[in-house]
Amino acid sequence: MKINKQDVLKALETITAPGEGQNMVESGAVTNVVTFADEVIVDITIANPSLQAKKKTEVEILQTIHKLVYEKAKIKVNVKVDAPTKSAPNVIKGKEIPGIKNIIAVASGKGGVGKSTVTANLAVTLAKMGFKVGILDADIYGPSMPIMFDVELERPVAVTIDGKSKMRPVENYGVKILSIGFFTKPDQAVVWRGPMAAKAWGELDFMLLDLPPGTGDIHLSIMQSLPITGAVVVSTPQNVALADAKKGVAMFQQDSINVPVLGIIENMAYFTPSELPDNKYYIFGKEGAKNLAEDLGVRFLGELPLVQSIREAGDLGRPAALQTATELEKAFEKLTQNVVEEVVRRNENLPATEAIKITTMAGCSAVKKK
Repeated sequence: MKINKQDVLKALETITAPGEGQNMVESGAVTNVVTFADEVIVDITIANPSLQAKKKTEVEILQTIHKLVYEKAKIKVNVKVDAPTKSAPNVIKGKEIPGIKNIIAVASGKGGVGKSTVTANLAVTLAKMGFKVGILDADIYGPSMPIMFDVELERPVAVTIDGKSKMRPVENYGVKILSIGFFTKPDQAVVWRGPMAAKAWGELDFMLLDLPPGTGDIHLSIMQSLPITGAVVVSTPQNVALADAKKGVAMFQQDSINVPVLGIIENMAYFTPSELPDNKYYIFGKEGAKNLAEDLGVRFLGELPLVQSIREAGDLGRPAALQTATELEKAFEKLTQNVVEEVVRRNENLPATEAIKITTMAGCSAVKKK
């Protein structure tokens, strides 16, 4: 049974927030609600820091949703306690990057779904369309952009701009690139503590951020540093990848982060052998990411096939979208057009996204928007 988010919120309106005198929705205690199939994830912030209040709230939410929404629903409830204090906050906030119009985060909850390959091909397709494009390869676990753009041996150089030393990105195929891969040896493990965004990019219509897999502190750090226009989540159709993709969407949609999710891309959607061009084999399942997008209320941006030439093109340092008059070129063009459409729609209907800030207060911290 599919559970409706509005039904969950309606149920939460019957519960009084501890110490507030209002229901959980009216008081603002509900910070995030995500539904997927028969699972509900509810994040609550309450002012009462006691363990008793936390446990009472968890039990009450579980019982209420089971009773009013769906008896057999699998409920996961995260209650986060925010203890107020009178101490003045210390604010850490990132600055905008002059000249960059749109910053798009490309994410995946799970590794191995082709996120970096999709990012590279989105970038070159945008460049082919006439946009000014850059990629910030922030995947510290496997920075692959230098390989896919055939610039493995290149190194960014320092230049002086307005009396200050800046790092000029490497460029190929009309795309500017900065990657941790430029600064490490192939067999060297590193921890990249900053996204190196405050460098000399020049004018860009789009900066694509190739994020690491997962939903950890690195993502939070990057969103502190940059005002993200929107996020794109990449997944394969299989249930294991979809479960992680759902967490990725939920991360961006938290009220405390509130980065618009432009949509979901389904990679490796099907396999078509060259000798049987009319056949489609759904190796990882069929339309899983499409169904997830529908369940989460975000746009399904499109599907990409599992094709050997995409992998070969990436390994050779010439992304597959650079091919002309091919079905792959058409697929990447359609996908990229959908992303651009969502960016335009987002910019017309929503205010500019700000970098989130961390407010530290007497030993506890909270993530807020300015």
